[in-house]
Amino acid sequence: MAPTVEGGDAALLPEFPRGPLDAYRARASFSWKELALFTEGEDMLRFKKTIFSALENDPLFARSPGADLSLDKYRELNFLRCKRIFEYDFLSVEDMFKSPLKVPALIQCLGMYDSSLAAKYLLHTLVFGSAVYSSGSERHLTYIQKIFSMEIFGCFALTELSHGSNTKAIRTTAHYDPATKEFIIHSPDFEAAKFWVGNMGKTATHAVVFAKLHVPGDQCHGLHPFIVQIRDPKTLLPMPGVMVGDMGKKLGQNGLDNGFAMFHKVRVPRQSLLNRMGDVTPEGTYVSPFKDVRQRFGVSLGGLSSGRVSILSLAVVNLKLAIAIALRFSATRCQFGPTQEEEIAVLEYPMQQCRLLPYLAAAYALDHFSKSLFLDLVELQRGRASGDRSARQAELGREIHALASAGKPLASWTAQQGIQECREACGGHGYLAMNRLGVLRDDNDPNCTYEGDNNVLLQQTSNYLLGLLAHRVQDGACFRSPLKSVDFLDAYPSILDQKFEVSSVADCLDSAVALAAYKWLVCYLLRETYQKLNQEKRSGSSDFEARNNCQVSHGRPLALAFLELTVVQRFHEHVHQPCVPPSLRAVLGRLSALYALWSLSRHAALLYRGGYFSGEQAGEVLESAVLALCSQLKDDAVALVDVIAPPDFVLDSPIGRADGELYKNLWGAVLQESKVLERASWWPEFSVNKPVIGSLKSKL
Repeated sequence: MAPTVEGGDAALLPEFPRGPLDAYRARASFSWKELALFTEGEDMLRFKKTIFSALENDPLFARSPGADLSLDKYRELNFLRCKRIFEYDFLSVEDMFKSPLKVPALIQCLGMYDSSLAAKYLLHTLVFGSAVYSSGSERHLTYIQKIFSMEIFGCFALTELSHGSNTKAIRTTAHYDPATKEFIIHSPDFEAAKFWVGNMGKTATHAVVFAKLHVPGDQCHGLHPFIVQIRDPKTLLPMPGVMVGDMGKKLGQNGLDNGFAMFHKVRVPRQSLLNRMGDVTPEGTYVSPFKDVRQRFGVSLGGLSSGRVSILSLAVVNLKLAIAIALRFSATRCQFGPTQEEEIAVLEYPMQQCRLLPYLAAAYALDHFSKSLFLDLVELQRGRASGDRSARQAELGREIHALASAGKPLASWTAQQGIQECREACGGHGYLAMNRLGVLRDDNDPNCTYEGDNNVLLQQTSNYLLGLLAHRVQDGACFRSPLKSVDFLDAYPSILDQKFEVSSVADCLDSAVALAAYKWLVCYLLRETYQKLNQEKRSGSSDFEARNNCQVSHGRPLALAFLELTVVQRFHEHVHQPCVPPSLRAVLGRLSALYALWSLSRHAALLYRGGYFSGEQAGEVLESAVLALCSQLKDDAVALVDVIAPPDFVLDSPIGRADGELYKNLWGAVLQESKVLERASWWPEFSVNKPVIGSLKSKL
């Protein structure tokens, strides 16, 4: 059990070390401690500090600069660290239900330390565990305790070698044998091998295996999840009939053991079927509370929404880390100046500001969205667990599916682009591996692919919106959804009549301006996509061909614009709520406006094409507003980073340390990496060598 952090604000939010960053911290327009308390709350801050302190004080989590672990050693160490997290018992099952936001908070803390550790933990708990909890029934509750005690270690086995996104084409089978009351899990050939399954490579003992359920008479009832033991928990040797292995080295996240498995007529008890969506009686009769096969299939894949929301959160973590490193670097790196004798911090340059500050705003906006969407998901899962089969519950599931399907692409792509921008903004120092930006880039990359390829996922969201419009056209139905993300579409015709009428930069410095533009943009893209789809069908294209032909320039931007609008809307409402302290309203309002206008600016061509923008002034006002907001936020940048950056031990970047001693920290780290510390005492006594080396030796 990890010790909790006691004491007042001084212990919870200690002052940063004095150093070169003091000048920017002194110029901030707000108190970073007040913003941290408003954003997280005291209880959450204590929770996170408890986790970070435990990691820093545990030798198992010690950083080893310059140590290149072998693949096997890294994966073994990552498993031991994951096991230790459970031993600390940071979050009990009871706590998860009482304070659900502590779940993503724990995963974010682990992700800040190492993406592989966070992925391993969440795949076991939130993906495997959530699948058992939400898809199983009372007979499966014994697995939940075993999951959190690590008596078993789990994975989620859906994708196969020959099929990933097209889940309906999964070929693993589960034939029921009424004579023995068992299911026979079987891979018909190597192309049906479960593939890319996280945790399966080395450590998983159990898997939620998706297979096509067959009852006597060879009647197939589609894809269903089963709990299948794949290894002996004591020896980790494969169970009879199971061929399981590790896929090898990847481009990133190499502490996570992705694996494959084939099943040769593996028999499992009838009770292994996770039966919330459908069950088989001992005699072999299939029964289900869902009459609609598509609805049953959608519910059976509900665990994917948990995974996508978690990936969204981890992508935000990667963006937070990168922007923290790059902005602290930019505030202390001085180059050029108005005179030869005076150099200024590169953060003072408008180019550096417009490269980095929009990503700082994105980190805040997307972080708020990920938390709010997680709470929506908790509401959905609680409804499913209580047996709620109301129309609202079904619609809530569809809405969350649409939001998660576009949320993961938006967050992972924003992080991908932001990390690269941060790497380049730190110049050559950003290319040094020890400064972590390269690791962040590689570890974030799979977020764009697993739990659904980003471009494929966006079709789920555009299809959701097109379906709503079809109901409106055919039945006169209102646009209504439980989370109200589509309710604005009820004013669809009148919104399309609007134009951009802001004529000055001053009037544009509010996220309300971008909100109005985004609502028009979504309505426009929805109309254009719907018309394009019908035009394709009238031209003789099948539904499959028509939807494919609409995706590139219609469906894809529609889904992204809709999700960006949702993020902007939620963050706008958050920063303008009455409970926001007066001293924080200005800086939060600027963050909200910057993210909204910067995101909107990337759709300028569509805004002009559809007629919402006209003339040069509209584009110029939008561009100038983004630059103005960057300039206004420049002096607050370091304090805003202080709110979201983890302790130095976790951040693990010499150029991003909180003391701002950029050159001393980097020089010392390079000396340590090159193992010349002892020889350094032979060198001439350069003024910087002795204090840096002495400090390093004392730390070592």
